[in-house]
Amino acid sequence: MLEALRDALWGWHVLLLILAAGVYFSCAGRFFQIRRVRTWMKAAVGNEKQKKSRGEITRFQALTAALAGSIGTGNIVGVAAAITVGGPGAIFWMWISSVFGMMTVFAENLLAAKHRSAPGALGYIESIQKWGRPLAVFYAAGCCLSSFGMGNMAQTNACAASLESFGLPAGMTGILLAGLVFFVARGGLQFAVKITERLVPLMTLLFFGASLGVLWVFRENLPRAFQSIFESAFSFRAGAGGTAGALLALKTGVSRGVFTNEAGLGSSAFAYDKVTDRTPVELGCMGIFQVFVDTIVMCTVTGLCILCCRSPMLEGARLTFFAYESALGQAGSWAVSLCTALFAAATVIAWCCYGREGLFYLTKGKGKTFFALASALAAFSGCVLPLSAVFQLGDAFNGLMAVPNILALFWCRKEVRRELQRERS
Repeated sequence: MLEALRDALWGWHVLLLILAAGVYFSCAGRFFQIRRVRTWMKAAVGNEKQKKSRGEITRFQALTAALAGSIGTGNIVGVAAAITVGGPGAIFWMWISSVFGMMTVFAENLLAAKHRSAPGALGYIESIQKWGRPLAVFYAAGCCLSSFGMGNMAQTNACAASLESFGLPAGMTGILLAGLVFFVARGGLQFAVKITERLVPLMTLLFFGASLGVLWVFRENLPRAFQSIFESAFSFRAGAGGTAGALLALKTGVSRGVFTNEAGLGSSAFAYDKVTDRTPVELGCMGIFQVFVDTIVMCTVTGLCILCCRSPMLEGARLTFFAYESALGQAGSWAVSLCTALFAAATVIAWCCYGREGLFYLTKGKGKTFFALASALAAFSGCVLPLSAVFQLGDAFNGLMAVPNILALFWCRKEVRRELQRERS
């Protein structure tokens, strides 16, 4: 039953719709994400003091909240799972889906800034004639449910498992995370960004420090790692078996790419909702940067660490842990465990804010305490319960967000094209 629901709401047809949106907006902008690298880099990491924020949160805070939502355990465990299922070629197809996904997130952020009748993607989904309100309700429900599943329980489970290596019992981790989530859900985005603006840079530096250590130790294997990525991605030479392998790499890479950077879900638009001193195009550019950091940079680094260490026949998370421990010993194991825990905690913080907005849309601002208590309970439960069904439900809830969001993106496509044309003139 759960598998059928997941396939209906998060099958190939939905992934192709998301990919089609990225292809369309890439072509409409004549591959803006490639031609105008300096533009979106400057929008994301330019001098914060150039403009004083008139919104409730700063550009940097919004960016760290968006990155917190997308940089989760998928950047560590998810990449290993993609390589296990689809081979090294899955990394290449993650790159391709992410290049197109950059423009999907660009369109989401741009449209959210132009339609502020409701928070985030809900604003432009409402603009669809006749069907806007029902689709927005579906989206808000999916967002709220996703914040409990993949945005909370799945992440806290990974966090508890990682911290057990430091001797912290899962029950204790659950209590600590439940308390954190309760206060974040009560305080909303304005409270959450005070955490993410410090947590995201810290965990990113830790991740890159450990990863660069692994790549330095295995530097002689880097050329072979890159070679295996391209060979596996286009390995049609072995007849039907090789073709099937290449197609599996494509499917796995595309689905993992969409999953890790959230392109097509419209979720990151919530993070930028309170930033009012940036143009819609600038906020769209920050979305491009978000996808670039999340998938092109961080997932690639994780993938190269795994491929360079030439691990034995391991699967999933054990691949990643083996790579870091092989290069850096016990310190490597501790580093990747801590990164996993921090990435998971950051995702929970961001997604409970997204879910809060979804609930408020459905209840007209009511239920703050109830949502905070439910989120805290989900966080604790994720630490101590098996999660076999949560992943299937999580994919289905993501589909509830993706379908109305992609329909709205195509409905509002002319607005995005006009903004892109102004950029070219």
